[in-house]
Amino acid sequence: MSQSRPPARATIADVAEYASVSTATVSRVINRTGPVAPETEEAVRDAIAALNYRPHTAAKILASNRTNTLGLIFPQISGYYFAPLLRGIAACAGEYGFDLLIYSVQEGSAPREPFTYPIGDQNTDGLVVFTDGLPEQELRRLCEIAFPVVLIHCTPPAGLRIPSVTIENKASARQLVDHLIEVHGRRRIGFLAGPKGHEDSYWREKGYRESLAAHNIPYNPALVSVGGFNESIARAAVEKWLQEGIEMDAIFTGDDDSATGALAALIQAGKRVPDDVALVGFDDIDLARYLNPPLTTVRAPVEQVGYEAVRQLVRLIRTGEVEPLILLPTQLVIRQSCGCT
Repeated sequence: MSQSRPPARATIADVAEYASVSTATVSRVINRTGPVAPETEEAVRDAIAALNYRPHTAAKILASNRTNTLGLIFPQISGYYFAPLLRGIAACAGEYGFDLLIYSVQEGSAPREPFTYPIGDQNTDGLVVFTDGLPEQELRRLCEIAFPVVLIHCTPPAGLRIPSVTIENKASARQLVDHLIEVHGRRRIGFLAGPKGHEDSYWREKGYRESLAAHNIPYNPALVSVGGFNESIARAAVEKWLQEGIEMDAIFTGDDDSATGALAALIQAGKRVPDDVALVGFDDIDLARYLNPPLTTVRAPVEQVGYEAVRQLVRLIRTGEVEPLILLPTQLVIRQSCGCT
């Protein structure tokens, strides 16, 4: 017994025939590219509903030169940091009526050739690019064709006018280390750096070093390791310090994801936090207040960063004008892990 074939998908010509109009009129109704009499528009929309017609996405893009979609390019999404960032991005995109396409660059993957990224000028109206999400060559190509791009947590390559949204890092990192030294008398303070080349990590380390220098504490490279803004990498780094007998009375973990790993390593080694080793982080992720002890950290407006990046991108798409740099403030948050009660 043969199966019946599924009904063929309705075409724009079918809609035009059903409504007794031209295909050009149907296109004007769908894409809003020209005036159509109200009764004609009603007939076209009745035909679309009756035939269950769905316009082909590629055809709509060609007709309107707009996708009504924003692209987001991130490194591999991991840890607690990205949830509020994505909340802010999604909230702002929704307010402006844009859909989202997200591409995550997997760690260790080979660099792509230009024009081969799955999202970009071929299927979005603009891109939000997180730190190291695109190589300089691709950013230069997008600038050459005047395609809207906004960067998060990084400055553009030399000679490129790409707007950026980031946070204040150095001053608040220094305040955090100043607090450990001045209030709690800590002097052997370890620092866990973020990924190589990460600008946030660079400025946080600058704040760390400036605080040591201001208090006449020599910089000790043995007390600096890589936490990678990653729980497992940070845990391994602190375990290595402990195994090597590195003496420390405090750790600035670089970010809160790293703080969770450092805390686990300290507890496993029988160290009391904060009595033996004080612990401080950066970002104030949702988990920070629920750690035991609750984490002293710096509150970064992570959700606002995502929201502001999209707001700037939409402004760039619609007007071609945007602020070159948005620098959002941060705030010291004192809890028990530093030794305060």
